Amino acid sequence: MSGLDTLIAQTFGNTLKTILGEKILYKVQDRLFEKYGITVSEATKDFQKLDSILKELFGSKTDVIERQIMRKIVILEESKRKDRNWITIEDMALAKVILESIGDYDKKNILNTVLDEPRIISDILNVSSIPQTSGYRKINALIHDGMLIPYGMVSMYDGKKVTKYKSVFESIVIKIEKNKVTIRVLPTIEAMEKSTIMKLVGSRFQYDNIHCM
Repeated sequence: MSGLDTLIAQTFGNTLKTILGEKILYKVQDRLFEKYGITVSEATKDFQKLDSILKELFGSKTDVIERQIMRKIVILEESKRKDRNWITIEDMALAKVILESIGDYDKKNILNTVLDEPRIISDILNVSSIPQTSGYRKINALIHDGMLIPYGMVSMYDGKKVTKYKSVFESIVIKIEKNKVTIRVLPTIEAMEKSTIMKLVGSRFQYDNIHCM
């Protein structure tokens, strides 16, 4: 699963409950378990399966439902670029994950070391000058949250292949105005290409009349 999908999945289930209501959510959950043997939480990380169940239950209304859900999480801004768009974070829980990641000095340092060049974990620690014990913990936290994404492999001297990592975002812009915090992010090309949610949902709503998801 891509970093973008990992990030969005953290709040998608709760937003789905808000939009559908608890009773309907149980129907979705029952059908997911019956067909795929997974929960709603697991399905948000494998969005094609959740999408298929929503289509079973809601038919042509599925696009409307998914649009409502995504609008509460992110807004995909209009752009002349073909490869990706700036995204405005609407969900406060998701915004908190991003803010905590860049607000932590070591985590921010880690992300900065892989903005332009993917690196293996040992190189990230060396370049960022972070102690191994806390460094490994913070790198794993960034991977878990979707802020770091796998980006190819490299062969070591002993023949072992090790994963390289890169930041999920190329740029993050934070604006504070009248006590309101606005976060805009520009995903990397790789993050957009690997995101199932963006492929399935973003492509449907990217060019509607209000230019948002």
